[in-house]
Amino acid sequence: MSEFKVKVLESHFITHDVKRFVVERPEMYDFIPGQATEISINLPEWSGEKRPFTFTSLRDSKTLEFMIKIYHDHNGFTNALGKMNAGSEILLHDVFGAIHYEKPGVFIAGGTGITPFMAIFRDLYKNNKLRGNRLIYTNKTSEDIIMGRELLHMFKGDFINVLTREGTIGYIGKRIDRKFLIENIVDFSQHFYVCGPKDLVNDVIKNLIDLGANPATLVFEK
Repeated sequence: MSEFKVKVLESHFITHDVKRFVVERPEMYDFIPGQATEISINLPEWSGEKRPFTFTSLRDSKTLEFMIKIYHDHNGFTNALGKMNAGSEILLHDVFGAIHYEKPGVFIAGGTGITPFMAIFRDLYKNNKLRGNRLIYTNKTSEDIIMGRELLHMFKGDFINVLTREGTIGYIGKRIDRKFLIENIVDFSQHFYVCGPKDLVNDVIKNLIDLGANPATLVFEK
């Protein structure tokens, strides 16, 4: 297994609990948009601990970017990671992941499940290939939305913002259940990309298949 020591170049919070990290990129270190790596903290007390996080930067960027949810309620891995700023060191490992772009379709994301899609969206947008795709993005409240302005700029009218615990003008206040899918998706023969909490992914995948989606056109982390 490969291991690369890199420095944190930038770090700041982009929501109340999600921190953006920009780090050095090792030479010849490549990934497909949608993929992830495991990150370790280069401190003795965290040696041997590593967690998976998705690349959100463009594939040809000179640096790597991650958007990581920080859990402050316990002294765990992300809490320690949240204390790391420019100059700190982390360890990157091998690249992995099943999420990748195939054909235009509907992206369904919950919370930080948007992160595997960010590199895909940015790549498609840069190459003028995002049109024909739609995004359904669900969060508890408007404060939880990650990179909302950028997503709206890229998708414009093809972006459905869903909030489950807040009634706000401009957002759909309901859960992504079977009824929601029927009301918001016309064609179930297209590709679907799903990422988020395990229960959300399982429910969405089951409902999509029940509504006629071909399992071969469903892209998600199994």
